[in-house]
Amino acid sequence: MTDEEHGNGEILEQMERRALFAMGEEDEDDAMDIVGSLSGRVAAEPAADVTLAGYIEKHDRVPAFDGSDGQPYTVDIATDETGDAGRPFSAFLVFVRWAQTGAGIMDHTESGDLAFGATVDEAKQAIGELSLYEVKAELDAAIERKRGRLEG
Repeated sequence: MTDEEHGNGEILEQMERRALFAMGEEDEDDAMDIVGSLSGRVAAEPAADVTLAGYIEKHDRVPAFDGSDGQPYTVDIATDETGDAGRPFSAFLVFVRWAQTGAGIMDHTESGDLAFGATVDEAKQAIGELSLYEVKAELDAAIERKRGRLEG
């Protein structure tokens, strides 16, 4: 096993553990009043969990998505050293594909580098500002890239 494969295995194992044991219950009290917002009865304020970092902070877990391939995925942030003195750290997304039952990890795919920083925390903070819509688009793009590599 190469160092890279060993590192990916550790990342996947950590994500699996975190997803299985750190799942919190949804807060029904914090549900948005969409009808009230549209009618003006409730002041419209941005949802705290519209970004990747906001979702993780509010729900104390990573978000899950259905990929364009119909499979269930969770997403987490990973970082790497770039070797570039101007932007020494990059951040990217790791999408873990789960079994339909959620009982185990089946595969994973990654985005390209999406954010950079002078420190690991700076790179993570920058990628955490992506909206969940942008994260979903990155997941679908990663699925398509992987599909193209497998078919080609």
